[in-house]
Amino acid sequence: MRLEAVSKRYGRGGWVLREVHADVPPGTAVAFRGGNGSGKSTLLRILAGVSRPTGGTVTGRPAVVGYVPDRFAPEGRMSPRAYLTHLGRVRGLRTAEAAARAGALLDRLALVGGADAPLRTLSKGNAQKVALAQALLVPPGLLVLDEPWSGLDVSAHGVLAEILAEVARAGGAVAFTDHREAVTAAHASRAYTVENGRVRPSDPPVPRVDPPVPGVPAAEVVLTHPDTGRLPEPVDWTTLPGVRATTPEDGARTRLRVERAHADALLRTALDHGWSVAEVTREPAGPGRTGGPA
Repeated sequence: MRLEAVSKRYGRGGWVLREVHADVPPGTAVAFRGGNGSGKSTLLRILAGVSRPTGGTVTGRPAVVGYVPDRFAPEGRMSPRAYLTHLGRVRGLRTAEAAARAGALLDRLALVGGADAPLRTLSKGNAQKVALAQALLVPPGLLVLDEPWSGLDVSAHGVLAEILAEVARAGGAVAFTDHREAVTAAHASRAYTVENGRVRPSDPPVPRVDPPVPGVPAAEVVLTHPDTGRLPEPVDWTTLPGVRATTPEDGARTRLRVERAHADALLRTALDHGWSVAEVTREPAGPGRTGGPA
């Protein structure tokens, strides 16, 4: 998919986007980074086809587009299950197929509050899960997500990361925004910076590995898959407070470095999601300090 010289303004107002050139190829995840008011959300709406550009052309948009807006505040008495089943039928699924797909997505995203409760009673994070589910009812050729991690609980972060990878592996394209460089580094294969309505290519940042900071005690944690025959729930460790580096060692072990003040919270999250803690080692807090068992 390609944007060529795309510009956008509303009415006689100022230009929100000017002369944008960008590519979102199949099989890739593309991040659009920028501050509030830079034009990112407008750009994503044009990518998704819910807004038309004032000038320029958009070519190569797939037939099936999944779109998760930056704000999804459903109201009314319809339940998440009924809402998703209805949208599935609108998109060409049979009722039974739509209902099964809706249930599977809500289960995978671990919706809290009830699949049959009124949508208006859901928290922001759980409403976001419904927004994500509706974008995936039919496998999308293009998945567009505006700040998709905002409001999601930690367990859903890992599921969302899996979904992005699955769409790209299936030959679909993913376009998303997020203000955190660690998220872009973890999930994007190419990136653009949006600033004052202009867009320029930028390399996705290399995942940050910070050296020990003098005066800030840290710990190294090794997590493993428990020997239970079931895989633990995925967690996007980079989004947790105090995590400075993550290093997957193989399919069953992950090594993390975390500020010691946040180590207890990290360990609770790991255990809550089915991981085993193999090792915790203190790192030096500054020059001349040596580590030891935590």
